Amino acid sequence: MEESAKKVELQNPQERVSNNPISMLAMFFAKVAEKWLPDAFVFAVILTLIAFGSGIVLTESSPLDMVVYWGDGFWSLLTFTAQIITTFVMSYALALTKPVSKLLEKTASRCTTPKSAILVVTFSSLIASLISWALGLVVAGIMARLVGKKVPEVDYRVLVAAGYSGFVIWEGGLSSSPSLFVATEGHNFQDLVGIIPTSDTLFSVMNIVLVLLIFFTLPFVMYLIHPKRPEDRMQVDPSIIKETNISHDQIKAEKLNPNEKMDNSRLIVLAGGVLGLLYLGYQFYLNGFSLDLNIVNMMFLTAALLLYGNVKELGNGIKSASGSVGQFALQYPFYAGIMGMLSASGLAVWLSTNIASVANADTLPFFSFLSAGLLNMFIPSGGGQWAVQAPIMLPTAVEMGVNPAKIVTAVAWGDAWTNMIQPFWAIPMLAIAGLRIRDMMGFATITLLYTGTIMTIVLLVF
Repeated sequence: MEESAKKVELQNPQERVSNNPISMLAMFFAKVAEKWLPDAFVFAVILTLIAFGSGIVLTESSPLDMVVYWGDGFWSLLTFTAQIITTFVMSYALALTKPVSKLLEKTASRCTTPKSAILVVTFSSLIASLISWALGLVVAGIMARLVGKKVPEVDYRVLVAAGYSGFVIWEGGLSSSPSLFVATEGHNFQDLVGIIPTSDTLFSVMNIVLVLLIFFTLPFVMYLIHPKRPEDRMQVDPSIIKETNISHDQIKAEKLNPNEKMDNSRLIVLAGGVLGLLYLGYQFYLNGFSLDLNIVNMMFLTAALLLYGNVKELGNGIKSASGSVGQFALQYPFYAGIMGMLSASGLAVWLSTNIASVANADTLPFFSFLSAGLLNMFIPSGGGQWAVQAPIMLPTAVEMGVNPAKIVTAVAWGDAWTNMIQPFWAIPMLAIAGLRIRDMMGFATITLLYTGTIMTIVLLVF
């Protein structure tokens, strides 16, 4: 698709329309990104070099120290890497089940104009992201692809950016890493701040206001950036947008051998789904509605087992989903290495301490948000970033008399915010949609500016 997507020619020269200022600004960022934004892996290597040099200049670490910190950290997140890959694959496989596929296709079929296309894709991504970060990315990619085929006159770059923009809300939803971490019995900072229930973070007035403001306004902002002039749009031929749907056709039982009958038996996957339900019910009975990545993965796998018709369909779904996560396995060790350098050298402590030093009780949540946004560029992991930042921000909050729950929420939103210009999490979504990072990321910069303004105001007001 990368070679086939191109700007369309103006078909009626007498019909001149003008782009609005927001659209013109988005087009400017798009041109900058198209020219200067490197491949996501190159971006990770550049960030590695920046962290390496900063550690030498800003801390007492020697070049050899930084090399050791990088190497020691390189494989430190293998378990987490496997977990996030599983989360994405299970989410994607779930989206390919017959019931979910039909729901997404029915939703996409309602789009007839560029406006409805942008709004539907953004709202769909926002809703899915509130449920799970992985589901948000999957739905964004699939809906962009489906709607792009339905409405070929839409600018496909903006459509994909609209889907990715919905991802900005995920830390305000049910899979928020810092919020779930401090709500879990035995977390690392329990002696300092105790157990912070989700009623004080995810369901606080501040978080709800942030979610509602972004949810009901962002789709319309994304529509505003859509180029009004046809010659400024990048459109794609619907026939070249790849399909990843799997066959759900039933094979007549009398034509199958005994082993093939088992492969195509509904009872096999149903039995696995029932076992998953029993396990989840027992865990929730013991621990309440406490979520971690393993529980979330079990939930997605259980749902997939219950919704797929047989083992063969499930295998095809997993196979289709797995092709979009290869870059995770390549790049995440590099980000783990960056995290190792930031942590062991004291660079993360230096950054958080210096930012916190200029804050007071009223502005600490805002400065926590800013430092989280900056650190997220180097550690694109809500949990990993929280582990680095919490030892500074939580004691500072206690010392200043600031509610620690506000700091948790601020750090969470800072982590989600700069994902709009951090290409790592866009990789699997773009693999589904069939677009390059440099095609889309410039438009997502508008989301960064818009949501950053909302987040700043809310964090300072509350």
